[in-house]
Amino acid sequence: MVEVEIDDDTVTVHVLGGHRLLALRQQVVIDRAAITEIATAEVDLRPPWVRAPGTFIPGVIAAGVYRGKGRKEFWDTTFGGSAVRIDLDGPDFTRLVVDVDDLDAVLGALTADSVGA
Repeated sequence: MVEVEIDDDTVTVHVLGGHRLLALRQQVVIDRAAITEIATAEVDLRPPWVRAPGTFIPGVIAAGVYRGKGRKEFWDTTFGGSAVRIDLDGPDFTRLVVDVDDLDAVLGALTADSVGA
């Protein structure tokens, strides 16, 4: 699980609890201007093949950085349907897929002035 902190220019995803160990990361900071699309993550969505570094147990958890064919993604999800998908056009990541406590609140906060900014 993560906590999403939204400022004027940045979005900071704080990785919480034991997921820090599984994802091998404490936080991810992205520029709001790099966001191209925000949506509920599809339940059947899976990360790219190359895990570098992180944890993947099929159908249970994907946590960490994943790479594949021009993509670099950060995932922290248990595939339970409460994940947000943030597509990016930025230098660090091309996508974030993370579980959040209140999906509607995070989607609403991120879509307000984010896409196309």
